[in-house]
Amino acid sequence: MFKKILIANRGEIACRVIKTARRMGIATVAVYSDADRDAMHVAMADEAVHIGPPAAAESYLVIDKIIAACKATGAEAVHPGYGFLSEREAFAHALKENGIVFIGPNPHAIAAMGDKIESKKAAAAAKVSTVPGYLGVIEDAAHAVKIADEIGYPVMIKASAGGGGKGMRIANSRAEVADGFDRAKSEAKSSFGDDRVFVEKFIVNPRHIEIQVLGDKHGNVIYLGERECSIQRRNQKVIEEAPSPLLDEETRRKMGEQAVALAKAVNYDSAGTVEFVAGQDKSFYFLEMNTRLQVEHPVTELITGIDLVEQMIRVAYGEHLGIKQIDVHLRGWAVESRIYAEDPFRNFLPSTGRLIKYRPPEEGHEDGVTVRNDTGVFEGGEISIYYDPMIAKLVTHAGDRATAIEAQARALDEFYIDGIRHNIPFLSSLMQHPRWKSGALSTGFIADEYPDGFAPLVAQGEAAHILASVAAAIDHVHNERKRQISGQMQTQRSVTFERERAVMLGTARYDVMLDDGDGALLVRFDDDSAHAHHLSSNWVPGEAVWRGLVDDEPVSVQVRPILNGFTLDWRGISVAARVYTRREAELAALMPEKKGADTSKSLLCPMPGLVKSLQVKEGQEVRAGEPLCIVEAMKMENVLRAERDVIVKKVNAKEGDSLAVDAVIMEFA
Repeated sequence: MFKKILIANRGEIACRVIKTARRMGIATVAVYSDADRDAMHVAMADEAVHIGPPAAAESYLVIDKIIAACKATGAEAVHPGYGFLSEREAFAHALKENGIVFIGPNPHAIAAMGDKIESKKAAAAAKVSTVPGYLGVIEDAAHAVKIADEIGYPVMIKASAGGGGKGMRIANSRAEVADGFDRAKSEAKSSFGDDRVFVEKFIVNPRHIEIQVLGDKHGNVIYLGERECSIQRRNQKVIEEAPSPLLDEETRRKMGEQAVALAKAVNYDSAGTVEFVAGQDKSFYFLEMNTRLQVEHPVTELITGIDLVEQMIRVAYGEHLGIKQIDVHLRGWAVESRIYAEDPFRNFLPSTGRLIKYRPPEEGHEDGVTVRNDTGVFEGGEISIYYDPMIAKLVTHAGDRATAIEAQARALDEFYIDGIRHNIPFLSSLMQHPRWKSGALSTGFIADEYPDGFAPLVAQGEAAHILASVAAAIDHVHNERKRQISGQMQTQRSVTFERERAVMLGTARYDVMLDDGDGALLVRFDDDSAHAHHLSSNWVPGEAVWRGLVDDEPVSVQVRPILNGFTLDWRGISVAARVYTRREAELAALMPEKKGADTSKSLLCPMPGLVKSLQVKEGQEVRAGEPLCIVEAMKMENVLRAERDVIVKKVNAKEGDSLAVDAVIMEFA
């Protein structure tokens, strides 16, 4: 077996590979850019080599630097992770020429299947059903429009060397094709060093299902079941699960056998994924093949018990697959949420900065439920503008889908992050969505269910009673602590003062009475005195998450102090809570409401980023919907458009400027 391998990647996937290598007794080498000098993967590896500036094109994508790092450290093999150089045929060739083993498929397989255009040609030649599209290289926007007209709208414009939703656009008209073509090429160039794109028919209301395959260098190929990745936003997967709630055994077998046949046709010899677009009627079409480890591989590992990274390393070393198709059994259900540094309340724009607090849920296995958190960040670390905004992948596994979803919801409730914006509130909301729970999915799920963007769920009904009860319990603990400090006497008057409370959740008021009962706190609501919530918890002031039982059900609520109260976050609900005496509540209601500054006549930068281009000049009249500026952040180009008809009064930024969130880009008359 290899004695030392280098991981040509960063972040959570680098950490993930290091964990398996360490378990196998293999030493590891990390590479890092200036931006990643203090990153987790650098600290975890046995050795680390600096490879250049923050921009990936000057560090992680430079083949010569990776090879030099191998030679300097004596690394015998390279695991590429995903993204970056993982699907570059030239990288595999260069390693081979230098006597270094590529922990991935052979160069021929990468050429045949890793390239999105070539993979479709190979699939068509093998008589595999493919989505209608144009498989050649598109010369310019006019050529793309002509092709789209012939295929019929809507169409998808996709980077040939793409992945992770980068360099991908859906277009419903000629104008959107022209604009999307330019954006896709630009993103593809900056992300993958390859600006080729192709166009294919976009299947309406489809589901995204992929088959995990695993091959060795001796002609053996098996499939490890499927993953469903239909919950997507901007073509970027958000939630994945295994198996799929759509498939039956027969369809699973057909898709698996087709995936294996395709892999064998190109002598595939590593872990890879054959992706399909599926109709609601279980029809399916070959979409593409990813010749690398997928971001969502943990759900497959949890339902099969197979470590895919270990298998990749063993296969690369020349070992035969130790698993036959008959040995593959799918057990239980796994759900994965991708936790991103992005602001769900600002249309999911990227967020950067320092992780002031980073407290993930505890990993482990208990009562038939497994919680796994693959991450590459730590408390005090920084989320950079240069790379993908993923913070972590939170995965839960249980005996059935409903239990795995509930476990995921609880784990998200316990995942506490401060310092940057993140999408946990949105993920928590999704876990409560009836359509998601029912398994009635499509890649248009988020667009269908959140057409106006995402806003926090409102605390109402039973959820409001639970949050008001937790708020009262937190306040009760604070009051107990204060009395211990001051030594107040427990007179009848102080008991009355302490037990009658008014809980404000935002502007909604809930009058409650607190009682003790069998070691629990009883919270009785004035509007429903017949029912009391029983709360028990060991929470102490300062803890980021209130964990306890509410009516014998486990509940975890995130607690963030604010002026005269605290913010509570639970199940996608975020609400400011303040607990008063009844008289304090009456007086608080008379206080004037503070109003924010009027920013309606300014274009603010919605996230930290680089001004890629300015589309308007001072004095120019702009119609609603027309582009004003393009800001690049985390490898994605974001077009900022006019929300109404305006006249540009002043442009405060220039192309190339690096802006902070809410920086004024331009002002309107």
